[in-house]
This record gives sequence, C-alpha cells and structure tokens, in this order.
Amino acid sequence: MRTHEPRLGAGTQLASSAVKVLTGDRSARRAALRGTGSLALVSAAVRGAGKVLDTRRPLRHPPSGVVSSHRTAGAAAFAAAAALETPWLGAALLPLAGGIAVSRLRAGAHTPGRVLADVAFGVGVAAATCRWWPLHRDGPADSARPTLPVPALPSGEGLVVVVNSDAGDDVPAEGELRALLPKADLRLCAAGEDLHTVLRQATAQVQARGGALGVVGGDGTVNAAAVLAVDNRLPLAVFPGGTLNHFAADLGLSTLKAAADAVEAGRGGTVDLGRITGDGTCAYFLNTFSIGVYPELVRAREARETTLGKWPALAFGLARVLADGAPVDVTLDGRPRRLWLLFAGNSRYDPPGFAPSYRSTLDDGLLDLRLVDAKHPFARTRLITAFLTGTLARSRVYRETTATRLRIDGMGKAGDYTRDGEVSPAPDTLVLDKRGRALTVYLPAPP
Repeated sequence: MRTHEPRLGAGTQLASSAVKVLTGDRSARRAALRGTGSLALVSAAVRGAGKVLDTRRPLRHPPSGVVSSHRTAGAAAFAAAAALETPWLGAALLPLAGGIAVSRLRAGAHTPGRVLADVAFGVGVAAATCRWWPLHRDGPADSARPTLPVPALPSGEGLVVVVNSDAGDDVPAEGELRALLPKADLRLCAAGEDLHTVLRQATAQVQARGGALGVVGGDGTVNAAAVLAVDNRLPLAVFPGGTLNHFAADLGLSTLKAAADAVEAGRGGTVDLGRITGDGTCAYFLNTFSIGVYPELVRAREARETTLGKWPALAFGLARVLADGAPVDVTLDGRPRRLWLLFAGNSRYDPPGFAPSYRSTLDDGLLDLRLVDAKHPFARTRLITAFLTGTLARSRVYRETTATRLRIDGMGKAGDYTRDGEVSPAPDTLVLDKRGRALTVYLPAPP
C-alpha cells in the first residue's frame, strides 16, 4: 500500500501561516520569510529536475525519488533558513526536518547517502539566500543610546498621545497603552477625523503644560507628529501601531511596552530628518524618498512576500515593474539622467540592493542614494540578470552612494514623489538634504 504524505505545497501554506502568526516578533517573521523563500527556491529547482526527467521518460511519471527529494530538501531548507535568522526557531524546527528525513529512510525511498545529499542541498539553498538578502540581528540603532535628557514621565503623567485608529494595525493599541501608562492623556483620532488637527491640539496642550508628545501609528502618522515635535521643540514618544513601523523598529522600539518603558525612564536621544525643499515648500522624511518605479516595486514585493519570501517576491516584483513601468528623465546636480528609479534613505540602509531594510544609525548626516540607470543598452535585462546572480554591486546600470545634498531638476516631467509611503506632487525642482539630529525621541535601554 502506498503511503500518502503531505505535498510540499502544504508546507508552503504552513510557512505562509507561520509568517502571519509570527508578525509580532520581527526576527521570527524574518526567519519565516527566509524559510519560505528558501523552500520556494528548492521547490522550483526540484520541479525543474522532475520536468527534465519527465521529458526523457515521456511514458512514465517522474520517479518518486524526485518527490521525496522535494520534501526532504524543502524541510531542510526551511529549518536552516529559520536558524540563520533566529537560532531558537531553527532549533524548534530541526526535529521536524529530521523526522521527514528519517521517514524517507524508513519508507525505503532513499539510501542514507541520497537523504544526506538532499539535506545538504536544502541547507545550501538556505545559505545561498544570504547573498541576496544579508542577515540582520535585532537591536536598537547605534544612535539609540541615552544622549539627551528628556522628561521622565512615570505612568505617563504629562504625556499626550495621539492614537491614529486608521493606521492599519490589526491589534488595538489604546487598551494596552492605558494599562501601560494609566496617567497618559490618550487622544483617539477616529476614522474620518483630520489627523493633523488632532496632532496640533495635542501639541498645544503639551506646550502649555509641559511633558511630551506621543503618537501611535505607522510611518506616515509618525512623520506628521515628528514635524510638529521639531517645530515646537518637543520630545516625541513613538509607539508602533501601524501597518508599517520601520522608523520605530530602527529606534529599537518594536513593542508598545518598549516605548512605554523609555517614557517612564526618561531615556532619549536625537536623530536626523531627511528634508525636501522646492518652490518655497518644505517637507520631511523619516525613512525614505523615491521617484520612478520604486514605490510600485515595494508594493509588488509586499503583495507576495508572505507567500514567496522576501527575495523571490522582490525578484518577481522587479520583473513586473520594469516590464510595465517607464523611466523618468531628470537632472541630478546638473547632470541629465534617465532613471528607472531613485531611492534616498534618511541615513545609510542595509542590506545593499533593492531591499533596504534597516539602519544601524539614524544620525550619520547622510542620504543613502540608490539609482537604476535606464540609458544603457538592454538595461532591464542586465539589471534583472545582475540581481538574480547576486552581482548587482558590479552592474553598470545600478549605483549606490551617499551624499549630504542632492538637487533634482525636471521633476515636473517625472510626476509625483513618495516619502515615507505618502505620495506628493512634485515641483519642477527639489533639493534633498538633512536636518542633523533635529528630532528628539524616547529611546530604549542599550542591549
């Protein structure tokens, strides 16, 4: 009798579920994403091998050994990839991967040597993902150290917090914050209410009574609060509570409790703001500025990240936006350029390439610039090839550098720009630079 085992597709679904379950832990989420991506790569490789064998044996089904290799190598790849990001999670998955390998031996599907080869292949695929997606260890940024006195507010007394109910977080933050900081004044910005009006009212109250301004929401919400905090010289308490919380994470504030502890202890420091000026207007970005197809690339990646993993989803998104998008013609510091995208980060980002994910410092005074040139022959093909082969740093169509200032002319033809996920109309000329250590924030204790 033939024993029916779960197909690797079920494993992919399980991995996708793991990503969603573990989103509360950033390192575990990255482990699940890397594991899912490694499993997808193994699946593609083994399926490709099966098709080759099938064409050579047109009257027969692919050998059962191919399917067994699929399972064994896939389990090993997922466990090894998870261990690279989060050792404790990898250790928890190791017995499962080992059990699958042992089951293949007991079923007589493979010899011990073949099982070891499948395991080695899976582990090798997991290790190879580090070439495109470097490892990252959790921890607050280097600048996230107590360097500036800020008010210590026991139980949150003197803290006025604006909670954006439209920020997109699935877990309501208001109740948890009331338990953590019972004396804080929480202002709920309800659906349809103007966020900027609520923030201005909260800022006026802090100015009149003293204390600090707090905000619960994603990066766009925090950006709006940060501008008011800088203009009024107030310390800002950032509570992660949105769909995307990149700024809070780079501060080392991955939970509401971490931020609440910093407020009560009075630990603070200063960080840079990216600045955008043009036609008499001024705007700021905490994280990123971009033009061209970069916003579409991010959206395409995020739409498939939980099912494919970060690197495969990024590869898919890159091919899609380059096929459907169009380059923009601008002038950078007096030099005409045709670009597929321009990315500018507030301080240097890691890793290199198209998936900047985190910053080790937020006060280096630099803009992280990444450009894709569209003027070279076969630029799209060369770019995708370089990305897939891990040779992006040596590609002539891609460039990474840092600067303290960048002037962009011709923005009227390029259209809109994006800052911290928000789209804004662009004047014909923009200047990007930094306001060094302009924003005072509450920071977690050093690890």
